[in-house]
Amino acid sequence: MKIAVLGAGAWGTAMAISAANAGGALPRHQVTLWTRDAGQLAAMQAQRVNARYLPEIPLPGSLLLAGGSASPLEAHLGHQDLIILATPIAGLRGMLQRLQKVSVPVAWLCKGFEAPQAGTATSSQPFGLLAHEIRAQVAINLRAGALSGPSFAQEVARGQPTALVAASEHAEVRDALVAAFHGPTLRVYANDDIVGVEVGGAVKNVLSIATGLCDGLNLGLNARAALITRGLAEMTRMGLALGARAETFTGLSGLGDLVLTATGDLSRNRKVGLLLAGGQSLQQAVESLGHVAEGVYCARTVVQRARGLGVEMPISEGVVALLDGQMKPEEAVAVLMGRDPAAELV
Repeated sequence: MKIAVLGAGAWGTAMAISAANAGGALPRHQVTLWTRDAGQLAAMQAQRVNARYLPEIPLPGSLLLAGGSASPLEAHLGHQDLIILATPIAGLRGMLQRLQKVSVPVAWLCKGFEAPQAGTATSSQPFGLLAHEIRAQVAINLRAGALSGPSFAQEVARGQPTALVAASEHAEVRDALVAAFHGPTLRVYANDDIVGVEVGGAVKNVLSIATGLCDGLNLGLNARAALITRGLAEMTRMGLALGARAETFTGLSGLGDLVLTATGDLSRNRKVGLLLAGGQSLQQAVESLGHVAEGVYCARTVVQRARGLGVEMPISEGVVALLDGQMKPEEAVAVLMGRDPAAELV
């Protein structure tokens, strides 16, 4: 297959490495990693490593590098079998608009909700959208989907065992993602419930801030387990209200991604919770990461959409109050623990 990965951050680079190595010792695919940053491109070409995002992992010799003003994006869209968008959710709309006439499968790696678009928010839609909803607005004819699941870029790039979900309403997209990435160290499972997969990928980022807060306050493993479990219930309620299937949330993109992001030391969203618990301001916490923590930017949209759907999400509400400075870490925990008794399975 010929595969173009657009965006050379940690995730784009990791998936380009994985696709280039998907056949084991011999490359099975022709993979091009594209970056708009001419300086980053020159550095990667000279050093054969992405020094900013994955400094310890060499790029495969077969991996093609392109980008900058001398090699515009459109030059790499023809004659591909699959295009992977490795931009943050904030950049997805613009990329999909540029790709709306592409005739091959397209998949995005980002997770989360887009911030409300200036001038487009209305009383009936005061919130941002999930990736598949953005695609429905700006590239309705594009055959597209998401590649998601419990995964840290560093581990995928190193070839450590990982399992992901290829989600799309289009079988062609699911099949292309499996063919591109399924290999000796990476299993790819197909799922046509893109709503559930994307809700899981978005909400788990918010919940992992809460579990980072829990760990930072040394509340114990019992508290962490309770937060993860009740967080999964919140995620599932929201997903069902948006039309997802319940079983998706017990799978890789639901429970799997939540457990990884809520407990893994490589989780940026969990790190935000740890830093807030340690007394840092939100600005200090975000600046110290050096990378995007999507939970910070989509937490308010999660809560806005839940309210609009009539879905109760107390943990997510607490995270937003914390991020907005309305509560201190200890106060957010006290509010959650002080809630009235309720039946578990509601």
